[in-house]
Amino acid sequence: MSDSELGAFLRSRREAVTPGEVGLPAGPRRRTPGLRRAELATISGMSVEYLTRLEQGRDRHPSPQILAALADALRLSPDERVHLRNLAKAASGADVLCPGSAPPERQVRPTMRALLDRLDSTPAVLLNRLGDILAHTSSYERLAGPIGLLDGGPPNQARFVFTDERARAAYPDWDRVADERVAALRAESSPNDPHLAHLVDELTVLAGAPFTRRLQAPPAAPRRTGVERLVHPEAGELRLAYETLDSEGQRLVVHLPADDATSAALDHLDHRRPGALRAVRG
Repeated sequence: MSDSELGAFLRSRREAVTPGEVGLPAGPRRRTPGLRRAELATISGMSVEYLTRLEQGRDRHPSPQILAALADALRLSPDERVHLRNLAKAASGADVLCPGSAPPERQVRPTMRALLDRLDSTPAVLLNRLGDILAHTSSYERLAGPIGLLDGGPPNQARFVFTDERARAAYPDWDRVADERVAALRAESSPNDPHLAHLVDELTVLAGAPFTRRLQAPPAAPRRTGVERLVHPEAGELRLAYETLDSEGQRLVVHLPADDATSAALDHLDHRRPGALRAVRG
């Protein structure tokens, strides 16, 4: 975990935006992927020198106005804007989401338990900032248990993806899922979190390059919603739409079928009448 993740994130997003996206001519002999620093500085209304200090980690106190201008110029998504703000807080010395010394949440609040009870016929899981699985619905257990995700004490999403050989069979898009698990770890914890450091050390030793390469890459905002493919030993390949809800150091992730075949498969797994859990599209 680097102290200059804010700068790395800004640089990676600058390099991902093409001149054409911001109304600039591409021109010949462009050595820099995406936008040049001078171009981004001009569009966002700041000096090249100041942008350079931000990207190099020499200035860690950008104002909200500066962050907003950069977010607009870089065409950041809502999730990326939240991530940019969190990185700026961490760079300035402020804790992000939780104090670095505070242990990750492991208690399930009564209100969250009641919500899971009401969602019991839907695959839903409650995670803490390290990706530990704290609670889940019975429908989620029938989905995740057979692939091995609920093994361990406590089971952990990142540990399963990077250290359990069954994960690559379970996730046809394993690389994408691995990217998301690392992005979530980096976004949910501050760089000086000793509890995260312990998990990072464990995965560095057990998983090696597939984990460390992602950890050392420019930070990216995790997706809070999307579609994930999962191969279930009984139901076959499933397409699951997921939605993430944040709540006081915990995340509730709810899965719904993304097509009719997955809807039918989940109904069969949960012994429901066909069509009880309808597909969500779009």
